[in-house]
Amino acid sequence: MNDSSPAVMKTLLRQAGMRATPARIATLTVLSQSSKPLSHAEVSAELENLGVDKTTVYRNLNDLVGANLLRRAELGDHIWRFELANHHDEACSPHPHFLCIDCGDVFCIDEKYLQTTDFQQENKNFTVKEILVRGQCNKC
Repeated sequence: MNDSSPAVMKTLLRQAGMRATPARIATLTVLSQSSKPLSHAEVSAELENLGVDKTTVYRNLNDLVGANLLRRAELGDHIWRFELANHHDEACSPHPHFLCIDCGDVFCIDEKYLQTTDFQQENKNFTVKEILVRGQCNKC
């Protein structure tokens, strides 16, 4: 998302039929400014200085998923991670993620590096739900 201003976040929440509370606005702002999916713990740490407790963060993340403002992914390590369902003004379709097997870092992979289009065209009933690549990141 190009604009992560509070006004834009309020509009997104209201369009989804949700109240635009300060905690929800802050949650969306944190996720819109992140280049990777974030866990509940990571979002909580970012919002701690605003006085938003972990339970509120948990509830808001689940409510925002329910309102289709966020996508939730479990990448095989039993940790839910969250990202905006709308990214760069386009619907965020299922896309590949990389999970480092050493440090646990996660980041999105550009779909151009993993082509599933041919397979999807040959198998009309095939739907990509999630693609996960595991390995060792450059830092490790």
